[in-house]
Amino acid sequence: MKDETQAPAWDLALVGFATGADPIWQQYKAYVGAFHWTPWEVFNQHCPGELAAAEELTVISWVLPQREMVRKANRRAKKYPSIEWARTRVYGEAFNAALREHLVKRLKRIGYAAVAPMLVPNWTIVKSKHYSYASSWSERHAAHAAGLGTFGLCDGLITAKGKAMRVGSVVAKISIEPTPRPYNDHRAYCLFFANGTCGKCIDRCPVRAITEAGHDKEKCRLHLARSREHVKKTYKFDGYGCGLCQAGVPCEAGIPVKAAREALARGEIPPPPPPLA
Repeated sequence: MKDETQAPAWDLALVGFATGADPIWQQYKAYVGAFHWTPWEVFNQHCPGELAAAEELTVISWVLPQREMVRKANRRAKKYPSIEWARTRVYGEAFNAALREHLVKRLKRIGYAAVAPMLVPNWTIVKSKHYSYASSWSERHAAHAAGLGTFGLCDGLITAKGKAMRVGSVVAKISIEPTPRPYNDHRAYCLFFANGTCGKCIDRCPVRAITEAGHDKEKCRLHLARSREHVKKTYKFDGYGCGLCQAGVPCEAGIPVKAAREALARGEIPPPPPPLA
């Protein structure tokens, strides 16, 4: 956290794996945009000496959950993030970037070529026809593919450790058994979509960027930009953040949909969804 407590930024991680040949990567291209890389595309762009077929690749994805004290502090926030949340957003994500680099180096050292898509120079934000803007690689989508969570009304990823977290991933030329996806609906863990209840994230958003219609990314982005001034003036360091929709909500630290939570605990894997039209 880079403060006087020298506290760690994150709780214990979750890890999942997805094969580069999973059809879900092509589904992302269809729904997010053709610009969204498949593992095969990003790996072969940046590891030209180690060209690989899609089935030779594994996406290694991880979730770094917010610690209880950070979540508790942000529950009290009304407009801008708590100092604890702002620190994890800046210094915790710096750790996440270092973790990506570390894993790539360690894999290469033992003979497995790897790339961290978020760290390559041509990763970019792209204007999306359906989703306002999106990116050429989404860590949340990678985590969803790797069986780690589903999306909520505010676009956050709800995991077994909740929605208050950060995510990272690496694509490697290595064979690892994929993590079964314990859901067949990309919104299975969200109470609003599961049974029409909750919507707490709507009330938590200080700029009304979340409604029953979904998440207004532009309103959200502008608020994040304004938070920089608040963090610098109030907390005396260069940072930003918000995360109010991730704290003080039923999905903050776990899966709020009881049936889905219990099925996960039993290790049940639902049948796959029908193929896309």
